[in-house]
Amino acid sequence: MIDTHCHLTFPEYEGRVGEILADAREVGVLGAITIATTTRDARRTVALAEAHTNLWASAGVHPLYADEPADWEEMRAAGRSRKCVAWGELGLDRHYADPPQEVQRPVLEAQLEAIARWHREEPALAKPIVLHCREAFDELIPVLRASGLPAERFVFHCFTAGPREMRLLLDFGASVSFTGVVTFRNAKPTHDAARLAPLDRIMVETDAPFLTPEPHRTVRPNAPKYVVHVAEALAALRGEPVDRVREAVFANAQAFFGVHPTGA
Repeated sequence: MIDTHCHLTFPEYEGRVGEILADAREVGVLGAITIATTTRDARRTVALAEAHTNLWASAGVHPLYADEPADWEEMRAAGRSRKCVAWGELGLDRHYADPPQEVQRPVLEAQLEAIARWHREEPALAKPIVLHCREAFDELIPVLRASGLPAERFVFHCFTAGPREMRLLLDFGASVSFTGVVTFRNAKPTHDAARLAPLDRIMVETDAPFLTPEPHRTVRPNAPKYVVHVAEALAALRGEPVDRVREAVFANAQAFFGVHPTGA
């Protein structure tokens, strides 16, 4: 398996990334993708990925960091690294009031415009895109459609909504990624949504340091090794064999991000 979304540049993991990746490998999690939140952070995610085998990175501006200065050329430079396998995470967040939508939306549109241009100018930069969407599916999907970027190259990370939102993203044509939320007993709408997604469009992640899954929910910070519990919960919810779900999410992650852990 691969933890397709974590934040190993966060201070909780300072000096421990090698150990964290080794712990993950012991339980069958063969690699991870560490996700950027700002263009400056993109340099750090890429540098960290370049320092560790079976760790990859993204480059992009998280909507909750949209009020920080962004340097699109810095993001493009990070994207040229062989270890940078995605753009993002980018999107819209209506759960928090700050930064407001009038700040988030222009940054989102500018990112998508830049990414579309880079895809045309440099084929090597035609990377998949990791989306952050919280309480904003109705607003975000039209913006994605208007970008002209292929729907199948988007993944909605950390899906925590319900069946209606799942149908919206599936009709759009994107993939979806689940976190430890699917292990929480009080997340029934997300449980119901998880049953709707085709197995070939599902990935798993931790979003570490957040959302540690059961049975380790009180552990802080979360870690890539715990993504195995996300796959187990999905299998139970869907009534499918655990091995089948593990194999599918591993294959999906490899195909979507173009990552192939050594020693797999």
